[in-house]
Amino acid sequence: MVDLLAEADIRIGGDRPWDMQLNNTGVPERVFAGGSLGLGESYMDGDWDVPALDEFFYRIMKANLEQRVRPSTVVWQAIKSRFLNRQTLSRSRRVGEQHYDLGNDFYAAMLDGRMTYTCGYWRNAETLDQAQEAKLDLICRKLKLEPGMRILDIGCGWGSFMAYAAEHYGVECVGVTISKEQVAWAKARYPHLPLEFRLQDYREVEEQFDRIVSVGMFEHVGHRNYRTFMEVAHRCLKDEGLFLLHTIGKNERKPYSDPWIDRYIFPNGELPSIGQVGDAADNLFVVEDLHNFGRDYDRTLMAWHANFEANWPRFADELGPRFYRMWRYYLQSCAGLFRARDIQLWQWVLSKGGTPDVFPRIS
Repeated sequence: MVDLLAEADIRIGGDRPWDMQLNNTGVPERVFAGGSLGLGESYMDGDWDVPALDEFFYRIMKANLEQRVRPSTVVWQAIKSRFLNRQTLSRSRRVGEQHYDLGNDFYAAMLDGRMTYTCGYWRNAETLDQAQEAKLDLICRKLKLEPGMRILDIGCGWGSFMAYAAEHYGVECVGVTISKEQVAWAKARYPHLPLEFRLQDYREVEEQFDRIVSVGMFEHVGHRNYRTFMEVAHRCLKDEGLFLLHTIGKNERKPYSDPWIDRYIFPNGELPSIGQVGDAADNLFVVEDLHNFGRDYDRTLMAWHANFEANWPRFADELGPRFYRMWRYYLQSCAGLFRARDIQLWQWVLSKGGTPDVFPRIS
């Protein structure tokens, strides 16, 4: 373990923010036996510490150390993903119950004022609120929204896009989510706007819409359902409409997710490759535009982490120290992965038969 970490310029017992401090014996054995699951669980148990987890993971990913530790947990994860549909209708609500239903007060303390739980757009932004509003407006402009249009938001979260689009572009929106907490919060927050929030799986939507948007939900669909997702979007989009898909993605096709993330953060989730998204859209959509701003997710996650740390005393008694270490590990490790460009953030703009003019690059 010392030799491996040295390849990433990480020292055990060093004095730099990204150096690893061992608090207990057995950490190397847990890491080599369990890979990312052993690393994450031993951190949650307090067996080791790193002040700057984001930089620790950035260095690990840039040195490709994760390729050198391939335990049986990864093999089992790949087997399950290959032969099982882990995102069926019956399984789809588990992530809502485990992750998104943690409590609206908790997410309000971590996120921006609109409760936007996806990557911000930092091109001209200085604060988290500015970055999130810039992202919402970017989506509206790419979709060419006009007053009176009816929009479907697949995986609407707490309704940040729907509310922004209704307020600034005069549209009506229907949003579907599998989180009852999100539906309750959004209905209470936006009774004055032409918005409809449904506790519903995307596969159950039948109506047609002028535009469709899905922001940060495709990561929960799973490779066995990518084609179904695109077929639903195609069915629900009017012939002259546009569909914007905003999703995290990975650099290679592999039919499994990180075992630690799968167990503790996003059960049954899976990141697509760019080829998998393209395959799913074959003969259904024309790709009008593809925009990668994954580097902005690093800054977004670190802003969320700063808010989480600042507000943690309000939740410490309820959630406890092990949750604190888990959540800190989640936010900062993901920031490190985006920083290393191991994972990406894509916005796809899709049409049914192609737009009549060249689609302008909007940024």
